[in-house]
Amino acid sequence: MEITKLTRPVRKLLPLKTCGAVIVAAGSATRMGGIDKVMASLGGEPMIARTVRAFQNCDAISEIVIVTREDLILPITGLCKDMSKVTAVVAGGKSRQESVHLGLNALSNQVKLAAVHDGARPLVTWQVIDRVVRAANTYGAAAPAIPVKDTIKVVEGRVVKNTPDRASLFAVQTPQVFDFDLLRGALRKAELDGAAVTDDCSAVERMGMTVKIVEGDERNLKVTTPMDLKIAELLLEDET
Repeated sequence: MEITKLTRPVRKLLPLKTCGAVIVAAGSATRMGGIDKVMASLGGEPMIARTVRAFQNCDAISEIVIVTREDLILPITGLCKDMSKVTAVVAGGKSRQESVHLGLNALSNQVKLAAVHDGARPLVTWQVIDRVVRAANTYGAAAPAIPVKDTIKVVEGRVVKNTPDRASLFAVQTPQVFDFDLLRGALRKAELDGAAVTDDCSAVERMGMTVKIVEGDERNLKVTTPMDLKIAELLLEDET
């Protein structure tokens, strides 16, 4: 008797679109106690070099633009001279939104997806980058996130107004990846509206678009304070 095997339908994978990365490292690091976090030593090399290398090592990324302070353009260009995907190091603007926009303008015409990443997240892995790019390739907008561990309180005037359900709360990381034209249009609309968005997802959400959340990584922390830098060093030591 012939037995027919039942198989689950296989989802057709879309061809991977060309994705360029914009790494934003133009901040003034006011909370770093005088430490220039972009060039701060981490694992024996400047932090920005470690950040860029993760994108260099990710096959889903075709080119990289770094947005930084004008005084760091030459030093960072030198650090990245052996990273073939780095096509430009450009000066940032007065705000993060403006810096991202300048970075997008420096990407080539071949780019269909844009990944925007904080230069101060040096422990991002190529696996996380790849995961987010592939989600954006399918859904048009994606970001990595991790569940919130602490109970969150909404406070006004130092008085608790409500306590959101922790099960629905996630801490969003970068890179955040979008259809190139969608992101550029969303940032332009936010600028015209005078809306100060806290991240690129927020700009896209204002357009009524849905952002797909994928699994992030607890190690993908953002270095904002000297304590964060010490934690990043400990995490690196743990890898060896």
